Amino acid sequence: MAGKAVEVKLYSCDGEDFRVPSTVASRSETVKNMLEDTGEEDAVPLPNVHGRTLSLVLDFCKRLVQYEKDLQDITEDFQHGQLDDEFNAWKQDFLDIDQAVLYELIMAANFLNVAELLDLCCKEVARLIKGKSPEEIRAYFHIKNDFTPQEEEEVRRENQWAFE
Repeated sequence: MAGKAVEVKLYSCDGEDFRVPSTVASRSETVKNMLEDTGEEDAVPLPNVHGRTLSLVLDFCKRLVQYEKDLQDITEDFQHGQLDDEFNAWKQDFLDIDQAVLYELIMAANFLNVAELLDLCCKEVARLIKGKSPEEIRAYFHIKNDFTPQEEEEVRRENQWAFE
């Protein structure tokens, strides 16, 4: 984003505005492309993202930019490992959120195309459902079972390997 504004103003769908460095804003491929396509210097409306969710996305992006900057400054392997451990611990704390917020974060990361955040959130969902039965997963995510008992038995029979 050479030649672009040092600070970018992002507008959430509920009217909140956020001023962030362009290095942070450009972690979102969507924002980066909007800035390049429109030629706008500093104003990007984000009609699909609420302010509280955008705040979380930007917190993640700021920490990611700082982590990458810190990696460049490291000279020894043990420092690299320590930095990785600290960042991983921060990510675990970051994901200490309820299910509804995690869902909103996934949707925002997908819309904004922040691959690292989307990957992190999807791994968290996988961790949450690991080892759970289909019934437990349905209950956790409030999913209605639309299979008849006969259809469910047929699926179980055809995919017996998955239930062993």
